[in-house]
Amino acid sequence: MSEGRRVSLRLQTIPQEKRPYYGSPPKRSMDSADEFCKKKTKVDDKKVEFSEDSSPLENGEVKGLDLEETVGKRTEDSYFFADLRGLSTVLRLRETLRRFNLYVLAKEGDNSCKKPQKKEGVIYLKKKIGDVEGFKVGHRFSSRAEMLDVGFHGQEEYKGYTFPLAVSVVLSGKYEDDLDNMEEIVYTGQGGNDLLGKKHQVEDQVLLRGNLALKNSIEQSVPVRVIRGHKCRNSPVGKVYIYDGLYEVVNYWSEIGISGFNVFKFRMKRLVGQEKLTNHNQVHFIHKKLSRVVPESPSFVCKDISNGQEAVPIPVTNLYDPLTVPVGFQYIKSNQIAENVSLPPEAPGCKCKGNCTNTRTCSCAHLNGGDFPYVKGNGGRLIEPKDVVFECGPNCGCGPECVNRASQKELKYHLEVYRTEEKGWAVRSWDFIPSGSPICEYIGVLRKSDELENISENDYIFDIDCWQTVKEIGGRERRLGDVSFPTSNLLHEVDEKKLESEPESEFCIDAGSFGNFARFINHCCEPNLFVQCVLSSHHDIRLARVVLFAADDIPPMQELTYDYGYALDSVTGPDGKIKQLPCHCGAAECRKRLY
Repeated sequence: MSEGRRVSLRLQTIPQEKRPYYGSPPKRSMDSADEFCKKKTKVDDKKVEFSEDSSPLENGEVKGLDLEETVGKRTEDSYFFADLRGLSTVLRLRETLRRFNLYVLAKEGDNSCKKPQKKEGVIYLKKKIGDVEGFKVGHRFSSRAEMLDVGFHGQEEYKGYTFPLAVSVVLSGKYEDDLDNMEEIVYTGQGGNDLLGKKHQVEDQVLLRGNLALKNSIEQSVPVRVIRGHKCRNSPVGKVYIYDGLYEVVNYWSEIGISGFNVFKFRMKRLVGQEKLTNHNQVHFIHKKLSRVVPESPSFVCKDISNGQEAVPIPVTNLYDPLTVPVGFQYIKSNQIAENVSLPPEAPGCKCKGNCTNTRTCSCAHLNGGDFPYVKGNGGRLIEPKDVVFECGPNCGCGPECVNRASQKELKYHLEVYRTEEKGWAVRSWDFIPSGSPICEYIGVLRKSDELENISENDYIFDIDCWQTVKEIGGRERRLGDVSFPTSNLLHEVDEKKLESEPESEFCIDAGSFGNFARFINHCCEPNLFVQCVLSSHHDIRLARVVLFAADDIPPMQELTYDYGYALDSVTGPDGKIKQLPCHCGAAECRKRLY
């Protein structure tokens, strides 16, 4: 048993349905980009077959899982729906969105990856009236296609209803006659607008399609979900879409609009009893506004915890212990090396110039299985988790802007360290973070694991167990992605058989006294980050860099979390007794214990 160390992957002792996205269990593994685009799923009307695949449609929509084909499952805290694989609705929705993001990244990296035909799709989530389980007020989507992916936005025919029927609307500022006071909306009908030009009305509207659907919603007292679109510079589509709750369509009329054409108007009022529209749920999260508001807040305690070391300042706020800042450590931007640790020799580099673009001639691409692990969007995004990512290093001919150096670049997101009520310090972003984006490296002192002192009192130790994970030692599971390990530098003066017999890692990162903001990122049983081992300056997997990447599209003001990888009953105290620590992550599928 370990003494409370974080590991890169959760172990096999955790139930199958509780494992995270990046753990790559055999029955829940994500398809590779190629397999994702090629596999088909069969749907039998007589017997529903739940497949691991998901197929994007021609219009960017991805079919998910039909909620009507689920069975009820009671959990300790509340009711959830579970499919035949034992996955709750919340986890299925998360899985569907991650498959959607995987397709988007794979498509961006390889234009030959074609969308499967509609007939090859899997069972889909039908559009639902009212709230959609798993999506609370304030949930953010990165695109309209993502909303369609889970059946959150669209129209559908229902038994006993007159159709078409509106169940959701998007306010994105494209209609000049819209009025929006948050709690009450005057929504301009559909049609006759020059959406691709100056967004002016150019012809009369008619009572068809969406307009007729909204009229039917009034007559049948069907509430609609309201989603507001806001500009967001980091989003792939330049916007982020926020769910603001259910609204009642109370009445409608037609009138001559600003441009002189007849338009339909629909008055909507927000239903009472819902979560309030706070600043976090509205457009005020934009970092430019926050940068002005935070210093004036009574919770503001530090302008920049990095003291200017990071490219972007990281402020600290504290609502629970006024004027208290994180203490007991020194902020560093790169790993320090313990005296008894010798770094391996630098790896030979590729011969590329400027940027690495040719997978046939770039030696770093060959190490990554014959392709580059990143796509160029947003400064480099990892398509999928891998056993290890080989980045370009100091001996490579390419420059610092090469996409294959994504995790080595400066911090680009506006982050905040803040105090929580039950979990101590935490980290969140003021910016939208696209899935696959590198967030930070876990920084501290690189030490030998068997020479740590007072380990039971140190909560900031991260085992570098990449080799043990690749070899599936001690119950660990491999990740996705084939890699070619260079034998010359991989295990410098180390007996491979000895490594395979040792379940614990030889080296670790100790962020107890020295570290960066990564030491404040909390555990979650349903995390939005994943841990990726990266090799750049050398190729010794025992000393791989530990980098955190976005597993999902992360909206502004959402806490950043990753899975600490503890197995239950795996931590012992100085007296040899098993230690237990409750988990306060708040996830729907929380294990209730950290270890």
